Amino acid sequence: MHRLRRTSRAVAALAVAAGLASSTGCAPHATTPQAAPTTRPAPPPPPPTFPWPLTGVETTQPVERPALAVKIENSPESRPQSGLNSADLVWEEVVEGGITRFVAVFHSTLPPEIGPIRSVRPMDAAIAAPLHGLFAFSGGQRPFVEAVEDAGLQVVSHDGGAGGFYRIDGRSAPHNVYANPADFLAQADPAHTSDPIEQFSMASSADQPSALGTGTPAGALRLELSGMSAPSWQWDPTLQVWLRSEGNAPAMQADGQTLKATNVVVLRVDIANTRYTDPAGNPVPETDMVGGGEALVASAGHTLPARWSKGSDSDRVVLTDLHGTPILLAAGTTWIELVPTRSGSVTVG
Repeated sequence: MHRLRRTSRAVAALAVAAGLASSTGCAPHATTPQAAPTTRPAPPPPPPTFPWPLTGVETTQPVERPALAVKIENSPESRPQSGLNSADLVWEEVVEGGITRFVAVFHSTLPPEIGPIRSVRPMDAAIAAPLHGLFAFSGGQRPFVEAVEDAGLQVVSHDGGAGGFYRIDGRSAPHNVYANPADFLAQADPAHTSDPIEQFSMASSADQPSALGTGTPAGALRLELSGMSAPSWQWDPTLQVWLRSEGNAPAMQADGQTLKATNVVVLRVDIANTRYTDPAGNPVPETDMVGGGEALVASAGHTLPARWSKGSDSDRVVLTDLHGTPILLAAGTTWIELVPTRSGSVTVG
């Protein structure tokens, strides 16, 4: 009997203990639930980039449109010009009387205004033909206009009645013809709407320009294109650009900016007078753009001797170093200086 009572009391005690453990959440072998591991989503990949064909500068928002070449004046009466710092390429050529004019090519950037716009010349067709785009000008002798048409370019002529040209106040004719380049591009016909092809080989972000890799440090280029034209370029290490001067004075835009370029390419060229004359009776010279010759490439504060070649009017200019290796320019804008072989000069400082 006593043994039964003790057993009953023991069972009761175990039951009470079990009840206490259950009420306090301390049951034997109880485990705390673990939170499920969280997985952070991978960040989205960066948007793809594409190089602008004429500058090599990468963009995430490419715009498909044709290149627009425009004839810009460079006589003293025309300065300061508008829009030149927005051009991807600028070609400087000697015209009658020893003055120079520009063929400015716009593609990646369109300024609100360009000018003053002047007349076409005999070498312009060969300069712009590889672009397969539009060529805008104001005036020009019929054979020069026909050469642009025959080169496969769309002619946008002020004298031909094309829209988009206007005259500004404060300048006398013929130095007052200006335009918004977007108005020219809006006139592109179906055969002239595609992007241009690359005109010069440009260094990508994984490369370095050839002049920086194998060239010589240089701070200035002094050019003589004629007795009337002696531009120079000074390297600005802070801005990482070449700054242009006309003679001893900085060359300025109408907005107060100094004219600048990422690359300056000098082509030594042959020039001969044609049988045509300007209204003042001066013979109109023509630059021979087919063939080749000596060249100089200036990029990243360095210069590199080079050779240039161009097989036909429709071919682009090819630059190689003296060993025949293709040259890469720095990504950015390029000015091409057409310096006469016999009468011009190039000095590196």
